[in-house]
Amino acid sequence: MAKEVKKKPQDLTVEQKLKALFQLQTTLSKIDEIKTLRGELPLEVQDLEDEIAGLNTRIERIKGEIAGLKTAVAGKKVEIETAKLSVEKYKKQQDNVRNNREYDFLSKEIEFQTLEIELCEKHIREFTAQEQDKSEELKKCDETLEERKQDLEVKKNELDEIVEETKQEEEKLRDKAKELETKIEPRLLQSFKRIRKNSRNGLGIVYVQRDACGGCFNKIPPQRQLDIRSRKKIIVCEYCGRIMIDPELAGVTLEHKEDAPKEKTRRRRTVDAD
Repeated sequence: MAKEVKKKPQDLTVEQKLKALFQLQTTLSKIDEIKTLRGELPLEVQDLEDEIAGLNTRIERIKGEIAGLKTAVAGKKVEIETAKLSVEKYKKQQDNVRNNREYDFLSKEIEFQTLEIELCEKHIREFTAQEQDKSEELKKCDETLEERKQDLEVKKNELDEIVEETKQEEEKLRDKAKELETKIEPRLLQSFKRIRKNSRNGLGIVYVQRDACGGCFNKIPPQRQLDIRSRKKIIVCEYCGRIMIDPELAGVTLEHKEDAPKEKTRRRRTVDAD
């Protein structure tokens, strides 16, 4: 028995292309529904991960600043000890001066070193206060970090549960979508994806509803409706740019067809009344 030769996408009829496109649209819409089920969770997880990364960077920076302040305090303490030693040395030298000029010079040096000590002590107080502020900031950042980590764990668990529930279904749908894409010529597929991307509801192909486009609901001229039903060429909506398909080819039954019998009944009652 001879194997059936698989047609290339470009060899398919317009009707077959439209049918494949509509099947692809239906499959992709189901994938979109699964994504909607996940809601904002993926974005919330991403935001929390970004915030945690930012907090970690901030904490490391604060720790570096605290370490720098501690080093600065230690340096000022060393300067104070050096200045004190100088003061003691100059005081001893004052006991052995030979004239007033030397005594005045040593007195000025003692005064200068004393001022240096006072300045260093002032800097130590400032650095210590800054260190305390940074330590408080670090504590708050650590607390916030722990809270965000707990929030992230909860959100991730929620997301993992939803993903696990829909994983198999989504994989099947994606495999089906890939298979359908092989039946559509690249240029048409690219155009369909572009239209779908620019559409708010993600619809790249729609069927005609009540003589109007099923995407933007603008009225379609009778001749254009005839062209759509003939399935001889790809027709796009002149308003929204979506590809249009005959409802019958899409396998859709429109509800407005049921209105006709009611109108006949009303006419019959009117005749009876006459």
